[in-house]
Amino acid sequence: MAAPAVQHAFEARVEEEKPSKTDINFVIMDYLINEGYPSAAAKFAKEANIRPFADSEAIQQRVNIRNAIHIGDIQLAIERINELNPQILDTNPELHFSLLRLQLIELIRTVLSSAGPPSTAAFTPALEFATAQLAPRAPTSPAFLEDLERTMALLIFPPEKLTPPLKALLDLSLRQTVASSVNEAILASQGERREARIRNLVRVRAWAEQKAREAKLDLPPTLDLGASQSLDGQAGDPMVT
Repeated sequence: MAAPAVQHAFEARVEEEKPSKTDINFVIMDYLINEGYPSAAAKFAKEANIRPFADSEAIQQRVNIRNAIHIGDIQLAIERINELNPQILDTNPELHFSLLRLQLIELIRTVLSSAGPPSTAAFTPALEFATAQLAPRAPTSPAFLEDLERTMALLIFPPEKLTPPLKALLDLSLRQTVASSVNEAILASQGERREARIRNLVRVRAWAEQKAREAKLDLPPTLDLGASQSLDGQAGDPMVT
């Protein structure tokens, strides 16, 4: 019979330092509210017997904007952002440009996803949009100009010959990236935290492990962070807010 595995001293210490149920509930609720899941937050508050969040309408407004971006209706998202607070886009040209560029990509996607090879005329709405909305903004920033040029390349090359950077523009994950940036900007405009606390905790944990290994402290060979990738965990300096 094989001898039982010996638990590393660090792992034993971790098991001793259990967070309280109250702290765990707080982090979960903070995530659900910050990320915009009002129904789940209300259900969790009831099950955990904790005070529900106060402003469900504000959360729902963020959810509506996020959903519009996720389905590719960028014009609707922009209109809802401006209805909520026009200063969000007026004071954040980078975010505004990223939304407009995504709107251009959605116009191009519609043409590319249609049956048969696209005609030149089919790209007219995309060209007109780029000329009216993006071209005037592009000269104000080298990054804007580069992003616009790369996006316009989608009109030149057939989908099967796109390079990986160009294919990435058509990946639906870009909608999620832009939606996350919009969510953070709305929260900041409302004086709230830009991101859920758990995201910062994940970064702090990864950073602490990196520093501990650099100092050659006694740690297990691997420490599973679990949700680090989905929460954008990085080992760089933590951004404590």
